[in-house]
Amino acid sequence: MTAAVAVVVFVVAYTLIATERVHKLLAALGGAAVVLAIGVVGSDDAFYSHETGIDWDVIFLLLGMMIIVGVLRRTGVFEYVAIWAAKKAKGSPRRVMVLLVLITAVASAFLDNVTTVLLMAPVTLLVCERLAVNPTAFLIAEVLASNIGGAATLIGDPPNIIIASRAGLSFNDFLIHMGPIVLVELAVFTLLLPWLFRGSFTTDEERAASVMALVEREAIRDPRLLIKCGVVLLAVFAGFIGHTTLHIEPSIVALLGAGVLVLVSGVPASDYMATVEWETLLFFAGLFIMIGALVKTGVIDRLAGAAADATGGNALTAVLLILVVSALLSGLIDNIPYVATMSPLVLELTHTIADPAQAQALWWSLAMGADFGGNLTAVGASANVVVLGIARRSGVPISFWGFTRKGAIVTAITIPIAAAYLWLRYFVLS
Repeated sequence: MTAAVAVVVFVVAYTLIATERVHKLLAALGGAAVVLAIGVVGSDDAFYSHETGIDWDVIFLLLGMMIIVGVLRRTGVFEYVAIWAAKKAKGSPRRVMVLLVLITAVASAFLDNVTTVLLMAPVTLLVCERLAVNPTAFLIAEVLASNIGGAATLIGDPPNIIIASRAGLSFNDFLIHMGPIVLVELAVFTLLLPWLFRGSFTTDEERAASVMALVEREAIRDPRLLIKCGVVLLAVFAGFIGHTTLHIEPSIVALLGAGVLVLVSGVPASDYMATVEWETLLFFAGLFIMIGALVKTGVIDRLAGAAADATGGNALTAVLLILVVSALLSGLIDNIPYVATMSPLVLELTHTIADPAQAQALWWSLAMGADFGGNLTAVGASANVVVLGIARRSGVPISFWGFTRKGAIVTAITIPIAAAYLWLRYFVLS
């Protein structure tokens, strides 16, 4: 009975989010309130459990980076990068999009993709303002690129961290096995941009000429603060890269970095706190609680278990099925809780496959399905939700379906390419 209630609440809330009949924050918090009020989950489940509760690491990672971005914004560095990118692209919106997409994808591999989009979104908004073009397509393209690029490394996408912990995989393992397919997917995605976002590249020639006349160095308003921000950001990035060695979670690194930067910068609290996307953080909290109800009542376990049972002991079938199911479910329920639930089942499944390379391919299929599948809908990955929140606050709201129409196409292209890669590398060439 409780499982049925959890499913109904999630479906209703998701339908409201998708149709935008009510604000997505109201839908998420309303759904969370229902499962809490009727006892499907309790306070221990919602606030303290790693399996069924709010993922506080995600919440505080976002909070810390939002505060850092708020302080960094006062330096004028975003204006500098915006002008630099526009000039490098010679004022062409199409070339600007390609440049920003490539920067985002590469940065997402060495940071986490949420941090990357938090840093890139203000730059994108400023570039588009300078060129007098609608930033919607540019923001969507960047977040899609961040989910592709973030798949390349252990730290690039939160699901990868969960998989590495469960499977005992290293940073180099991810780079060797995921890096090649990410390069292929990124090349294909970049070639698709003119078609996928056709009609988004018209601009005023006078505006483009005026951008070329700008001097980017003049955009820096506070060089001393920029140096302080640079030092703190380097330390934060080093913490992200070395967090497995240091045994410090990225969320702690982000909060420490935010605290140090606030302390040394002297920026008024009203300035950096105004940049925090509180609606986004609360939306995540509500979503985690509803998904926690599905986890606690065994709904996700049964779905994942059915997928595992359907393989019939065939390694290739198992790999491809995990890839497809992971892409579909990660697109619907956020890839972080999905991977947290699916990884124990994948671990059990690896024990039934004799070939070590083919057994390990199960983990790569889970990672590719979750990471690339995060592009499927507007709530498929944390980065998607963050960018939609920034866009709304900036006066250029992106609808659920506006994002999903593009994301679904990209997912439909990237998953078959990933399937071909898995088959070729682990079953033909191994």
